[in-house]
Amino acid sequence: MDKFRFNMSYLVGDSKETVDRNRRQFCGEIGIGPEEVQFQKQVHGDTIKITRKIFPAGEGDALITDKRGLGLAVFSADCTAIFIYDRNNGVIAAVHSGWRGTRKEILRKTIRLMKNRYSSNPGELFCFISPSISQKNYQVGKEFADFFEPAYLNEKDGNLYLDVRGKNYDILLQEGIPETNIEYSEICSFENKNFHSFRRDGKFSGRGLGIIYLRK
Repeated sequence: MDKFRFNMSYLVGDSKETVDRNRRQFCGEIGIGPEEVQFQKQVHGDTIKITRKIFPAGEGDALITDKRGLGLAVFSADCTAIFIYDRNNGVIAAVHSGWRGTRKEILRKTIRLMKNRYSSNPGELFCFISPSISQKNYQVGKEFADFFEPAYLNEKDGNLYLDVRGKNYDILLQEGIPETNIEYSEICSFENKNFHSFRRDGKFSGRGLGIIYLRK
């Protein structure tokens, strides 16, 4: 069975032993080992990497594979994580898209790379948008009016609020993915204390972990 799972992972500043234990426990819940999961250092960019084996991934914010038995991971603490499954070609992708990645449209670039590399048909892609910060809790600076379309900005009491989830959802639709193939979490990571939130907890925030995995 193909699996996706998202949960709390670790606190910034935790010991390596604690982080490793949490990863093992989480991966064990879906019947895999952390040594089967590709992690990378997320930098809020638009670098996408294709992999068929575990390797030192370095920096990047999206991963793609057609290798069964290889999980792809995303960490998040308010940012949007998007997981994509191409059931026809056996391809998966994991995308980390905060406001910078969303501005650079890393999600759109990932989908188009899947089309070009694997002939993925958008009509056969299934996507999950993770819990992330809601627009009403994501106040941004006035300069964001130059970065995003008005549809994703709400002005209230002189302040500006950004809808990162909504922008990524619309990218999926624009790329031809059917609305019925998109699972969209409305959980706000800022409001729900079962989730990590950098905006809420600052330097004391941890990171949530999401993994998408194709079973062998």
